[in-house]
Amino acid sequence: MSQTDTAVEGTSSPVRRRWNATDLGLIAVFAALVAGSALVPGIAANVFGIPITFQTLAVMLTGLMLGPARGFAAVGLYTLLGLAGLPIFSQGRSGLGILAGPSAGYIIAFPIAAALVGWLATVVIRRTIRARALWFFLAATVTSVLVVHSLGIAGIVINTKTGLGQAFMADLIFYPGDIIKNILAAVIAVALHRAFPDVLVRRVKRTNR
Repeated sequence: MSQTDTAVEGTSSPVRRRWNATDLGLIAVFAALVAGSALVPGIAANVFGIPITFQTLAVMLTGLMLGPARGFAAVGLYTLLGLAGLPIFSQGRSGLGILAGPSAGYIIAFPIAAALVGWLATVVIRRTIRARALWFFLAATVTSVLVVHSLGIAGIVINTKTGLGQAFMADLIFYPGDIIKNILAAVIAVALHRAFPDVLVRRVKRTNR
């Protein structure tokens, strides 16, 4: 067992103490995945011009695959690079000016959502074997409602000075697409975890003391 892993008594899943080169590589890859998802042209979905994109799919998949810390780091890296000026937000936008627009709440929510769905995914991986796709879907959907949509509505209210009711109705249009994207994220995550079972919860063979 390496120094980066410490076995938990009575389990076969060690606790990660620090990131290694593989972890940093995964963070970079998934940050690029989120950035790449923004290159697909979005569809302006409401009166505020906030587009429907594949970014939420990429964000949820990142959390489901990497867990809370690395998921937050990957999506946070993407967000910071976009705010720093790289044109990697939807519709090629970038810069701090995004935080004054109607989509600010959604962008701020992305790293938080990746962390929450990542934590829920860790619980699912550790405690369940069957119906993981369903549990992943539920984790992504709960995260979407509690984090992405809540902060998204807050951003609309704050930056457009509109009423809460109008902001809520403007946000509702994203729900059907999010359900489809959460299903896709769950199915893809299950397939990837089968192919790479140590990505989220690293397992090691027991050794005799």
